[in-house]
Amino acid sequence: MTAGTTIDMDTPLIGVLGKRSADLLAAQIDVGTVGELVRYYPRRYVDRGKLTDIAGLELGEHATVVAEVESASLRDMRSRRGKLLAVVIRDDRGGRLDCTFFNGYKLQHVVTPGTRAVFAGKVGIFNHKLQLTHPQFEPLDEDEAVRPFISVYPATAKLSSWMIARCVRQVLDVLDDPTDPLPESLRRREGLAELGRALRRIHVPDTDTDIHAARHRLVWDEALGVQLALALRRQATVSRPAPACPPVAGGLLDAFDARLPFELTEGQRAVGADIAADLSRPQPMNRLVQGDVGAGKTIVALRAMLQVVDSGQQAALLAPTEVLAAQHARSLRNLLGPLGQAGELGAAERATRVTLLTGSLGAKAKRAALLAAQSGEAGIVVGTHALIQDRVGFADLGLVVVDEQHRFGVEQRDALRARGERAPHMLVMTATPIPRTVAMTVYGDLEISALRELPGGRSPIATSVVPLAEKPQWFERVWRRVKEEVAAGHQAYVVFPRVGGTDKAGTDGDDADLVDLETPDEGADPEDGARRAPLAVLDIAPRLAEGALDGLRLGILHGKLPAEEKDTVMRAFETGELDVLLATTVIEVGVDVPNATAMVILDADRFGLSQLHQLRGRVGRGSAAGVCLLVTEVPAGTTTRERLDAIAGTTDGFELARLDLELRREGDVLGALQSGRRSGLRLLSLLRHEEIIAKAQVYATDMVAADPGLAEHPGLAELVGETVGDEERAAYLDKA
Repeated sequence: MTAGTTIDMDTPLIGVLGKRSADLLAAQIDVGTVGELVRYYPRRYVDRGKLTDIAGLELGEHATVVAEVESASLRDMRSRRGKLLAVVIRDDRGGRLDCTFFNGYKLQHVVTPGTRAVFAGKVGIFNHKLQLTHPQFEPLDEDEAVRPFISVYPATAKLSSWMIARCVRQVLDVLDDPTDPLPESLRRREGLAELGRALRRIHVPDTDTDIHAARHRLVWDEALGVQLALALRRQATVSRPAPACPPVAGGLLDAFDARLPFELTEGQRAVGADIAADLSRPQPMNRLVQGDVGAGKTIVALRAMLQVVDSGQQAALLAPTEVLAAQHARSLRNLLGPLGQAGELGAAERATRVTLLTGSLGAKAKRAALLAAQSGEAGIVVGTHALIQDRVGFADLGLVVVDEQHRFGVEQRDALRARGERAPHMLVMTATPIPRTVAMTVYGDLEISALRELPGGRSPIATSVVPLAEKPQWFERVWRRVKEEVAAGHQAYVVFPRVGGTDKAGTDGDDADLVDLETPDEGADPEDGARRAPLAVLDIAPRLAEGALDGLRLGILHGKLPAEEKDTVMRAFETGELDVLLATTVIEVGVDVPNATAMVILDADRFGLSQLHQLRGRVGRGSAAGVCLLVTEVPAGTTTRERLDAIAGTTDGFELARLDLELRREGDVLGALQSGRRSGLRLLSLLRHEEIIAKAQVYATDMVAADPGLAEHPGLAELVGETVGDEERAAYLDKA
């Protein structure tokens, strides 16, 4: 780099660090520019003022010490082949400590006498002397030895934290202060540091206050970048016209409401009114209805579809699976009765037609369904996400209803919005309640309504954990309970985490044969890493048929069955020809069999909280009470058991959604926001930064309203690209 050359955030690292270092950073952590490197933040810090003196170490404590390697020697391992690196370290006060490293050959050229480093690990004892066994190890540069904090970065086997730290400091020494994208008025109002100072202090802090102030400012960058992207997405959506579909007096909707055998809940009426108002406008509705399991979302969606059909438009209902699509089609026809039988004998004078269109239909049936959609003969078309493919044509698509939002992401929503000159209205339904911060981020392009009360006639569901690790004798009682429900005239589900057969799920499918259903493995501890394979429906079904459930009519349902066979099995269960359905999570959403009162979930610890809540929502849908038994071998006191105990303790999906977020990796949730090759979200937390996210949403909405293309704020436009990816930025800024 020549003297006088300006170094900014877009400068390639090769010109600052040289080819060798730049190539290593690119290969190991996907960093290629100055900006990308300074946005690669430390994972944690070692506070030199809180380091432990070696002389004061206690057995069993987790200690971090800064010390110099006094000696290092390789020796043979006693119990197996290989070499240990035996190291003695000495701190500034003269205290000595033994350290043992297992991969001796690899470290002997790094952990050498005279090397000064940070050592961190649990203090153990060997040969009556305290030692650290295979501690974390970070060499220090000379200048790091005098700084109050040591920054520790996410590293790789070939790129250590200290190498990253050295490169960062080298860049910061020559970097001109970047232009701050955040308006000064916002920074002043929220008490935020300038960007240049925040970037320097997060890497090279002098105090705890420096770290907190820098993180606070950089979290704001990420929160605002996300909210600007969502505000731009909302703007791009409403900028296209949509068919106005105001209610039509005396139409299908009025006729449907008149024949309903029950009263709508207050929540259904309120949400329905919001949707009716949205549909009446010439801008596309984009609304998500979240409602707990059994909250009556289907009725809300059907009423919206009928309002659109009354206006001469068509409605499409998208389901995540063909099984669910087929069930939705049957359910809608049953709810509509003569109102959904256009062209059939006995149809109402003013009726529409419900058509099922899925990929597995036979050629003749598929042609007929496509024709019904294209001609407008079908007012309501039900199918899987294949409906959004270009080759599926509609006469006049006015509304798309998407069932189960978590299987239908941002890109699919945009594909629907882009169809035709006019955008269809969009209504998304999810039975997975959404915490507020997730609603403001992952679903921030949608207006959100909630159904919190259950319709009358729904029965309570009693959920119990069956802890086989402590009480293996309870397993026999599980199957007795299933037989009792069947003897009382009811039906039951048994849910498995895996299909089986050739499905290995990361382990040999034959391993499931090692699990004895009559005498479960009392010693299986999923915390010790030696877990058996998850139970599989194809492996266990024959044994249940010959043993615990002998004499009952059993059916098997899983995602690998041909569509026609799935439909046959589901129909048989719905009509009462089967007593027990042995299934995978293909039944997780939408399946509605009021006579099913019992569910047994085997290996319940293999499922997520929301998934378990969805599954148990398949029972208790009629007048008889439901029971859900969560069978697990996980011992008491583990985090996994706490999770199962939590779901057994409440049927409130909104409470469980919050808990689920706390237990899951937030990156999995935030990942749904991002496109392109790199995530710009390194600090933002849905749990810890709820207030910042809410404020950022307000600022972003106002900014985009005042400057629709962010033309007057190029720094903010760049921030969108840094945060959610350049593809996202281009997709919405270019349309503004």
